[in-house]
Amino acid sequence: MAKQKYVLSLDQGTTSSRAILFDGNGGVKSSAQAEYAQIYPRDGWVEHNPFDIYSSIAAVASEAPARCGVDRKDIAAIGITNQRETTLVWDRNSGLPVYNAIVWQCRRTAELCDKLKSDGLSDMIYEKTGLPIDAYFSATKLKWILDNVDGARDRAKRGELLFGTVDTFLMWKLSGGAVFATDYTNASRTMLFNIHRLQWDDELLALFDIPRCMLPEVRQSSGLFGYTSEDAFGARIPIAGVAGDQQAALFGQKCFEPGAAKNTFGTGCFLLMNTGDNAVKSGRGLITTLAASGGERPHYALEGSVFVGGAVVQWLRDGLRMIRSAEETEKYATAVGDSLGLYIVPAFVGLGAPHWDSYARGTVTGITRGTTKEHFVRAALESIAYQTNDVLTAMEKDCPFTSAKKLAVDGGASANNFLMRFMSDISGYTVSRPAVLESTALGAAYLAGLAVGLYDMDGVKNRRSDDTVFTPTMQEQKREQLLRGWAAALRATCVK
Repeated sequence: MAKQKYVLSLDQGTTSSRAILFDGNGGVKSSAQAEYAQIYPRDGWVEHNPFDIYSSIAAVASEAPARCGVDRKDIAAIGITNQRETTLVWDRNSGLPVYNAIVWQCRRTAELCDKLKSDGLSDMIYEKTGLPIDAYFSATKLKWILDNVDGARDRAKRGELLFGTVDTFLMWKLSGGAVFATDYTNASRTMLFNIHRLQWDDELLALFDIPRCMLPEVRQSSGLFGYTSEDAFGARIPIAGVAGDQQAALFGQKCFEPGAAKNTFGTGCFLLMNTGDNAVKSGRGLITTLAASGGERPHYALEGSVFVGGAVVQWLRDGLRMIRSAEETEKYATAVGDSLGLYIVPAFVGLGAPHWDSYARGTVTGITRGTTKEHFVRAALESIAYQTNDVLTAMEKDCPFTSAKKLAVDGGASANNFLMRFMSDISGYTVSRPAVLESTALGAAYLAGLAVGLYDMDGVKNRRSDDTVFTPTMQEQKREQLLRGWAAALRATCVK
């Protein structure tokens, strides 16, 4: 009797790394998770130690199979999904990073982005990349490293340095330096990649003064990238699926058709809608990006990103010490009937879509003597839904497809029933939450499993999932009143 085969999904996130072992039916066999340090050198700057990124992945990649007694030789493929836009530069020969990873949340290049905008480059960059000019994306982070690390630019021009997003760095390390590649979804987040021609753009490379020899090969999300090395990983296993975390979640939620949408409630919130072969141009601050697909060409998607989603709960726990765990928030939020007019706009590192204000900072409005911890916790959770609704409203207006008023959800904060009910009420959408919330890791597993023949597309599409469904019950008058209060809080927050 043939042994069961598995897919190991490596999910490298902003605050932790996870490994999830999926069986041949797409079910979770085991998992492991490790948090790692966040580095804040200055206000608005966010970094990670590249050694922490890799060591945490290596640890959980070993722990997950060991927990259920699975031999690495029975792993048919590895899928990788990752925090996007985070930028790493390392030495081609030694593998040593020249600087910490600059995280997607980091705002250090906001002034450079302002100059690019004032120079009239917004339309050109958007037409090529689908992205607004913002410090969120990789190009200005990479330029900053080359401009500020002694000798980095000269070394890069000599071919001594490599650039990659987290997926590229992990593949390079896991393969012992044999694989230097990325996929379409991650490349589309760099502000250096032409999403229509599906190639690195020479005009953009010249604009940011980025040597082409630093850049990885770009490939389809589902396919053989290479193999882990026995020295680095203890076994030779195909790396066969790669996608940025949000595109992986879109695939994992089986949003394969145009108009299908999902929102991931993670550290940030990320709403994506599959637009098929149509690269929809947004007039409302949304991103046109590449989505993962099992075919020869990637699909396109509309995306809106909220910088601070579940991170506002971490702030309640670690910064304000109002709660001991995220799980407590639902108890506090439901202990009061409403937020008593309290609004929190958690613009800790600026506001993302559809506002794109790099200089906004967090605001709390409506505090009265009657405000309690319970109101504060409730308002914090509500802020996640309000921000997501802003993106959803913009997407609905931009998208050429008729909305089905359905939203698939995943991510850690989607486990909060209060938040999901409020999300449904404030948006007017039916919210569908799968029984297994690991849509990001599942998407990477699907992509890898499809590439090696462990899964087939029909089987993936027809796989049964037991969803929890939330339907809107709030009266329209109440909804409009709450949204007016949120709009006023936003006006108090934005400084541009």
